[in-house]
Amino acid sequence: MLTRSPGKNWPRISALGIGAMSFSDFYGQTDTNQSFEILKTAMDFGVNHIDTANMYGMGISETRIGKFLSSIGKKDRNFFHIATKGGIKTKPGGPPEFDNTKDYLTSELDKSLQRLGVENIGLYYIHRRDGKTPIEDVVETLLEFKKEGKINQFGFSEISPVSLEKANNIHHVGAVQSEYSLSTRFPELGLLQKTKKLETAFIAFSPVGRGLLTDKPPTPERVKESPFLKVNPRFLEPNLSENIKAVKGFKKLAKDYGLSTAGLAIAWLIAKDEHIIPIPGTRSTIHLKEMIKGTEKNLNQTDIDEIEKTLPVGWAHGDRYSDIQWIGPERYC
Repeated sequence: MLTRSPGKNWPRISALGIGAMSFSDFYGQTDTNQSFEILKTAMDFGVNHIDTANMYGMGISETRIGKFLSSIGKKDRNFFHIATKGGIKTKPGGPPEFDNTKDYLTSELDKSLQRLGVENIGLYYIHRRDGKTPIEDVVETLLEFKKEGKINQFGFSEISPVSLEKANNIHHVGAVQSEYSLSTRFPELGLLQKTKKLETAFIAFSPVGRGLLTDKPPTPERVKESPFLKVNPRFLEPNLSENIKAVKGFKKLAKDYGLSTAGLAIAWLIAKDEHIIPIPGTRSTIHLKEMIKGTEKNLNQTDIDEIEKTLPVGWAHGDRYSDIQWIGPERYC
């Protein structure tokens, strides 16, 4: 497995991580055994970065990871570099709420540690900014967690370049996580440049476009079964059909490269910059292996130009989030 150190003070980790939202039922029904199979396959192929959150399945994802870690013994447990998040409060039937206060984050971090069965987390994110707690105060809280030995580094998910700089002026920010793929390229308008300048890792979630950049994109039937996708503009008709049609040329190109569609999408991301780590979520070991194969493909600039000609900036039909899904992420362009 290709490894890299994506930012200042980072250990070397696999160039591909695992997004563990798929260890809950967010994109479809799953179970503990299925999650274990993904983690076993990850170990076999050297994929050692896992990204989860307290809200994924209301603790289910962290609990399943914790059970797996306890099943493999102390020596192998250190194989994984774990990232988790806190800061989102769920409210049944309503829009999400956010809390970045010290009391809330302390309580949630302690619960995450307990579910994961560890005393220390490699990377702890603020999942969403709450808009009321100054980011300077949030950094001070995170620094206390660091001094207490609960976390090694901290980061922020879905923040703007200016917010990142504000936080970084107090203490180096280890990572920023945001959606980035051939179908969502807005980080190229400032966030990638800022993370690179500050030696902050950029963790790319949804790197295969929530399934659009795969050999078997979501069908209307699958979309209806997903609470997230069934209200997401890119997966509503006529956008879904247009997006599937738009990816056909890219699917053919991936085949020419000897890769799956998802594999080429991963290869493109890894080739974009050394500080980028894609974290696809999957419930299939076959799909995981296909994406791992993408890390083995060394793309040159000619390859990248051909890929971006096939799927140019702005090709996707529909916004990446619905109005409610946009509550929380910081818009900056």
